[in-house]
Amino acid sequence: MGHHTVTVNTIAQELQQVTANLHQVNPRAGLLRFSILGLIFLGLVILAWSVPNGILFVAATMLAGVFYSFWLICTHDMTHQTLTGWKWFDTIVPRLMSWPMLWPYSIYAEIHRLHHAWNGIDLRDPERVQWTWQEYQQAHSIVRWYVSHQWLCDIFLFGGMGLIIKTFIKGVRLQKLVTNMRRQLLLDVTGILFVHSVLMMLAIFEGEILRYVLFWLILERIIGIIVQTRDRLEHYALWGKFTTHQLTQLYACRNIGTSSLVDWLMGGLDYHAVHHAFPNIPFYQLPFAFERIQKVLQKYNLPLMKLEAGYLKSAYWFSRHPSLIGEVDSSNTTNRHQMIPLIAEDRT
Repeated sequence: MGHHTVTVNTIAQELQQVTANLHQVNPRAGLLRFSILGLIFLGLVILAWSVPNGILFVAATMLAGVFYSFWLICTHDMTHQTLTGWKWFDTIVPRLMSWPMLWPYSIYAEIHRLHHAWNGIDLRDPERVQWTWQEYQQAHSIVRWYVSHQWLCDIFLFGGMGLIIKTFIKGVRLQKLVTNMRRQLLLDVTGILFVHSVLMMLAIFEGEILRYVLFWLILERIIGIIVQTRDRLEHYALWGKFTTHQLTQLYACRNIGTSSLVDWLMGGLDYHAVHHAFPNIPFYQLPFAFERIQKVLQKYNLPLMKLEAGYLKSAYWFSRHPSLIGEVDSSNTTNRHQMIPLIAEDRT
């Protein structure tokens, strides 16, 4: 037992040492990403609203939705104070970016802290997307059908509005547990109502109310597809608790092998296991951290982190192979739970 404790502590210390010089936040790198994505998005919005042609309006709005998705991902870095390292910027700006899309950022920021503490450890994790075997057994037949087709339903049916409603519900439920939650709920509701009251008045004044509704509907659909896909992939079929919190995060999160451009657009979230183990490392340092961590794991004969095939290929595979969280798999060296596949008969 003593030797095991020494080994665990040694691994933890070595992981800290090899990543120690990667925690410094360079504001220029974060501001550059934020500015490029924001300017492209705003440029496409101006283009969409300046063209009289309906097809061009829809096309420009769809493209705007793609870049808005990646721009909104910058708000994730802001929850960890790793985009610029400027507290005022990472506190005010994400709300101003999120409220036009009805996104309750203030609630999300509180929920996200719990997610980092509970992922792989506590099934109350508010960002857990995979159902347990027990939850599935107790569910109504309609809910069971949804669980079997969860990927398609969440990505293409519920989309952005599904995430927004789910986040509000979680915020209301966690009011007693999170002391600051009631204030965050009030802040988001007030901010969203104010922003959309102003935008709605402008649309009515310009006689563009139908185009205004269509504009936000298209954005919601596009953003929903991108964010729901990312959200599902990060942890699906990886639930399990290892010997330390850090090692738990390395094995209870998914890394996605992708191009450097997609890595930049995703703000390093393709190295999700590394981010969870070291949430203070800025996005542009995560690939370096990944290589260093792998060497430490290899040194102590621990399973290496995997780099899954790209976002589309992985999402397609999991949508075709849904599963449930079962009991701990004692044969698995990372204490991962058994993943119980939902067989074809269950899915009809």
